[in-house]
Amino acid sequence: NGTSVKEFILLGFPGTWQFRVSFVVVFALIYTLTVIGNASIIALVWRSSNLHTPMYFFLCNLSFLEIWYTTGVVPKAIGVMLGTSQTISFSVCILQLFFLLSLGSTECFLLSVMAYDRYLAICYPLRYSSLMSSVLSVRLALSSWLGGFLAISLLAFLTSRLTFCGPDVINHFLCDIDSCLALSCSDTGPVELATFLVSIIVVVASCVVTLVSYMYIISSILRIQSAHGRKKAFSTCSAHLSVVTIWYGSTMFLYVKPSAQNSLDLNKIVNTFNTVITPLLNPFIYTLRNKEVKLAL
Repeated sequence: NGTSVKEFILLGFPGTWQFRVSFVVVFALIYTLTVIGNASIIALVWRSSNLHTPMYFFLCNLSFLEIWYTTGVVPKAIGVMLGTSQTISFSVCILQLFFLLSLGSTECFLLSVMAYDRYLAICYPLRYSSLMSSVLSVRLALSSWLGGFLAISLLAFLTSRLTFCGPDVINHFLCDIDSCLALSCSDTGPVELATFLVSIIVVVASCVVTLVSYMYIISSILRIQSAHGRKKAFSTCSAHLSVVTIWYGSTMFLYVKPSAQNSLDLNKIVNTFNTVITPLLNPFIYTLRNKEVKLAL
């Protein structure tokens, strides 16, 4: 009992071999489509001069993030479900946790920046090019990436200081904060408090910025006289609003809570949607109703 755990066993999705193989096929297909879809958006924006605007610059950042976000989860999850790579060392577990939470935080900041960009485009159309310059858009994107990784640094450090005496089985296909806290035999109070505070700062604050931006956007759209003008204005932000709703709904369920008492099985399902399904949906949501992207394609 005095020895600390050096590696964990990821449980994945327990079931028959056929059940797990079917999950592997689905995960592999989704991962392939996610990488191809998001990489296609980046290539399309890069090749088409008509898409060299701040909105598509932020979309490229989001697509680049989604590729790495799902890459940090799916390959390992496939190994876990096949039974070829169920163990994960403590250091790699902390690294995966840090990587995924940092990218998730960066996505929160990017989505709020994209909402602010749409606010300027719709509420100040004549001054938009001067207000959202290329220099400002680069700074906002860099700030989102830097802020996302810095916000999780303290949380990852505190988690790495936890002691694990056993059991060493994680009821998940990845290392997340709730699973680590459930297995720790040391005081998890500081980590739970840090998780809650970081969640409030990152998720809730960015969500408030997004909601306020859309309050002004909707108010401006409703003041447009023609129905065609209102439809055109709303179409420029409807895709982003869909992504925001999906992302913040699942993220708040997972992280904005005072303690890690959610069902780990339920967390597993929501995490699957958050880390596997959402990165696949984003490229389709942004392209299916976007005439500019269709024309460039």
